[in-house]
Amino acid sequence: MERAQPANSRHPLPREGGWGKGSLMSKVPITKAGAEMLRQELHRLKTVDRPNVVNAIAEARAHGDLSENAEYAAARERQSFIEGRIQEIEGKLGNAQIIDPKLLDADGRCVFGATVDLEDQASGTQVTYQIVGDDEADLKNNKISISSPIARALIGKYAGDIAEVKAPGGTREYEVLDVRYV
Repeated sequence: MERAQPANSRHPLPREGGWGKGSLMSKVPITKAGAEMLRQELHRLKTVDRPNVVNAIAEARAHGDLSENAEYAAARERQSFIEGRIQEIEGKLGNAQIIDPKLLDADGRCVFGATVDLEDQASGTQVTYQIVGDDEADLKNNKISISSPIARALIGKYAGDIAEVKAPGGTREYEVLDVRYV
């Protein structure tokens, strides 16, 4: 059972209506390229996908009985997905701290947005990763999420440092060969 808080109580939760201005929610880092990718998806959803699904719903309605109309149900489900994705992207962009890696001045330190050349100490293989936001991570394009174990191990390191990465297969060591801001 919930007890009412006194009027002068400092309650940490937001009042009705959300967090609002000056909220406790922090900004989420995203690269300039990642933000542009989200903006393009948002534009496509609003200008292409949304109108297409509205037309599909209207067409399905024209077929009569909606209770047994699979086309109508599928179009409504697609509309729900599109509207949810629009809200999600708008929320992410509204809460984003956009970082341009080219403008970073981190004195050679590994930070969000940096491109890092590494050498696996066990195998000697070299790899290059850019540390990016969760939404833009793409291992095929050598972009790793800031929340990944390897990125967390790299943050704050300089060229010549060894980063210990605790991975499911055990601890791996990587030497930082170079840190670039491109």
